[in-house]
Amino acid sequence: MKSTYFNVVGVENYSASPRFPKYGDMVKATEGMKRDTFNVLLSHDPSHWDDQVNKDYPEIDLTLSGHTHGFQFGVEIPGFMKWSPIQYVYPRWAGLYEKATQYLYVNRGLGYLGYPGRVGILPEITLLTLEQS
Repeated sequence: MKSTYFNVVGVENYSASPRFPKYGDMVKATEGMKRDTFNVLLSHDPSHWDDQVNKDYPEIDLTLSGHTHGFQFGVEIPGFMKWSPIQYVYPRWAGLYEKATQYLYVNRGLGYLGYPGRVGILPEITLLTLEQS
């Protein structure tokens, strides 16, 4: 059973894409981190989760990312469909994902890149509740 405490660690941007830098240093970020606690990683780019976190850091329970903005364009009908062209670049682009015992949450954010608006993909503020099981 994990402790009632949790760790929050973060890295500078780390991307699986060659277009973006790999500044994040997981060795340094996790140095001294207690392994028997719930561990949260703040990593801007969700591609970091598949590229490094799942492969080499099974002690990270939850990764929180953003970066994609949901491409600021798409169609979302809760409980029915969620589509955006960004999914062809980032397979994990919005919402909660699970792989084995690890989770990734990708927030679509409030801002924008380029076009100062959104079509079909609303801005997002996320409230997380962590409960001990």
